[in-house]
Amino acid sequence: MMRTTGLARAAVRFKPASFAGTFVALMMSALIVAACGSLLETGIRASVPAERYANAPVVAAADQSARIVADTVDGPEETAYPLPDTARVDTALAARAAKAAGAESAVADFTFPVRHDAGALTAHGWGSHAFTGTELSAGSAPRTGEVVLDAAAARQAKAGVGDTVALETAAGRTEFTVSGLAEAGAGDTAKEAGPTAWFTDAEAPVLSGHPGKADAIAVLAKPGTDTRALAAAVEKSLAGSGAEVHTGDARGEVEDHGLAYAKETLTALGGSFGGIATLVAVFTAAGTVALSVGQRGREFALLRAIGATPRQIRRAVAAEALLVAPLAGVLGCLPGIGLAHWWFGQLQDRGAVPQAVEVQVSWIPLAAAVGTGLITALGAGLLAGRRPAKIKPGQALSEASVERLRPGIVRTVLGIGALGGGAALAGVAASTGGADAANASLGVVMLFMLAVALLGPLLARLCAALFGLLLRGGGASASLAAANSRTNSRRLASAITPIVLAMAFASTLVFMHTSESKVAAGQLRDGITADHVLTDPAGLPAGSADRAARAPGVDAAVSLLDTQVLVPVKSAGETSLQATAAQGVSGSGPRPAVGAQLAQVQDLDVRSGSLDRVGEGGIAIDRTLATAAKVGTGDRLPLYLPDGTRTSPEVVAVYGRGLGLPAVTMDRASLAGHVTSGFDSTLLVHGGDASALTGLGLGAFTDASGYVQARNTDRELGAWANYTMAAVLGGFAAVAAVNTLVMTVLDRRRELTTLRLVGTTRRQVLRMLRWESLLVSAAGVTLGTAIAMITLTPMMRGLTGESPYVPPLLYGTFAGAAVSLGLLAMTLPARAALRRQGE
Repeated sequence: MMRTTGLARAAVRFKPASFAGTFVALMMSALIVAACGSLLETGIRASVPAERYANAPVVAAADQSARIVADTVDGPEETAYPLPDTARVDTALAARAAKAAGAESAVADFTFPVRHDAGALTAHGWGSHAFTGTELSAGSAPRTGEVVLDAAAARQAKAGVGDTVALETAAGRTEFTVSGLAEAGAGDTAKEAGPTAWFTDAEAPVLSGHPGKADAIAVLAKPGTDTRALAAAVEKSLAGSGAEVHTGDARGEVEDHGLAYAKETLTALGGSFGGIATLVAVFTAAGTVALSVGQRGREFALLRAIGATPRQIRRAVAAEALLVAPLAGVLGCLPGIGLAHWWFGQLQDRGAVPQAVEVQVSWIPLAAAVGTGLITALGAGLLAGRRPAKIKPGQALSEASVERLRPGIVRTVLGIGALGGGAALAGVAASTGGADAANASLGVVMLFMLAVALLGPLLARLCAALFGLLLRGGGASASLAAANSRTNSRRLASAITPIVLAMAFASTLVFMHTSESKVAAGQLRDGITADHVLTDPAGLPAGSADRAARAPGVDAAVSLLDTQVLVPVKSAGETSLQATAAQGVSGSGPRPAVGAQLAQVQDLDVRSGSLDRVGEGGIAIDRTLATAAKVGTGDRLPLYLPDGTRTSPEVVAVYGRGLGLPAVTMDRASLAGHVTSGFDSTLLVHGGDASALTGLGLGAFTDASGYVQARNTDRELGAWANYTMAAVLGGFAAVAAVNTLVMTVLDRRRELTTLRLVGTTRRQVLRMLRWESLLVSAAGVTLGTAIAMITLTPMMRGLTGESPYVPPLLYGTFAGAAVSLGLLAMTLPARAALRRQGE
């Protein structure tokens, strides 16, 4: 009996070139899966050690997420969304927690910004020194109207014990007596807070702008008390308060709210993008495996002719996969881990992930990477070997000598179904807006790519016919290239598909950003009508608008408090919470008409309603957000304020520039008690003299164009994620394209030899291959561009109301790269093959 495993080993040993392409494809597939899987695992398991609360074994804090419960087939399902700011607990809970069994004391903790004329400070309640390690170095603990400063704050304020300092707080500008100087402990310096000040625990919540509220309750244990027992006792004593009890690394998430967003980012990157990347990797690897098996049709035909059974053919193909896939998977995991670490490091450098978080790499994503490659190789190999395995022995060699002109019925039906599904989904995306359009468009690109893969031979024959007409004027070599392409449509399809993949995905991701950026930049440029803009990252002094309004010639002065709110939006019948940029506006005067003043410094492009009613209980929102939330002027919009407080203001205006400017505009007073920092970040001024405003010392001074340029720079920094994803997918697809083209050329060595034997010169052969490469690249770029534009057009019209913006130079770079790669991948191995023939 023929030993199939021996055949597989012999095939790999004596014809390694036939398996090199498969090995590379499977290795790249494992790289992608391992990298994205590691990021997903990190997002799930990410934690940061407690630093500020390191000496407080138990910490009680409010839930830092807003939650939505949806009815599903499996019952109610709850989804949590991180809050933009800190949710707080009642300070009275400290007394209740202190009575828990095993508790020595409980301290209400506060952290908030204050301002001095010389700069910003971080403030706490003095009671926190019990667990932070902060100690007095001079003077005494603060009492009402007093403050303790650390050395840096004292130097900044040029004050010592007994001196008076004027500080800006959420309660206004107040003078405090310096009662003492302190050396900040590890808990107070853990987050590099800079100059620090401490107030009494009674005054701290008022000065922070949150009377009766604390960031958290730190519970200290009596000697010998078990942490778990103390946590259970505290939880029992706080039952019904809404506070959650944390121990261990969970305390770190209480003090570093960036961890929740980091976990969301990593999970989305490793899960959502990872899912798409994995599909692309599997899709490409499967095509390469199928090509490798198809190229050895003559070998399988010969085996059938000498008596090999269909089962033996299938087992031989499976054995080949088992020999190649595991090793390729293991080798692919190593650079995959490296890619995950690099990607993670880039996210940390850009502030998306706290520095204390570490990459989590376990056997799970690595096993998934190897297993995915093995299953892909087995499935693709068995499907590709299905026909040579079942064909009758007498027909095997004749079938293998010519290419089948008609694709299989099942493949054709599935391909037409994918094409129709993509067209239908594109129509759905075009008729909707916002998130619905974006979600539908992702399905569009996947369905069209599936259609290209299934209908590849038909599309390749069509492309060869169309482009062949253009090649008729290129001489004998061009005509031969066109004829070759028409005759070998399956080979052409294998070469075109990866180029289509690279062009479609890279163009979709990159041009989605360029389109959004162009619209946002235009809206921001047209939306800022103020003559002067003053900004300060640490926050503007209280009353800045009033002070600016008193300057000569000033017609309007409006302060902006920038933050985010969570808005329920509906997509595909499901409700989710969307983090949305919001601006709290305040004007000058005792009861200013905020909307009227805002209209003098910002042109929001109001489509319905009026800004005059923006104030208590009335907000204005962007039209795209209104579409996603299914509300209009006069409706109530339920939303979550930055600290998770629910409210339902009336929509009094809908405007059109919410991509370049914040999508929610509301009264500053409605936001002030729900953010950590009550200091405004921007002051817009209409009229007045620049020198007079500069002399007020309110902040960094610029004009509207300078402000727009700074905001656009921040937007460009946020585009890094899109470009990175495009580079990963596009780079993988480019490698796959080169790999496939090299495999195709190496498989044609017999054909090239025949051409040389009948008198074709080496130069003519290479010229023919260049024309073929040009045809393949042009077809791939054209199809990829078409898929990208069909995907982007409804998406961008839904998100921005405009058509996609494709920078000509950037598109030319993509197309030129595809053509160059095609030329190199076909001509270099062909040169090597022809050189060996001449030796």
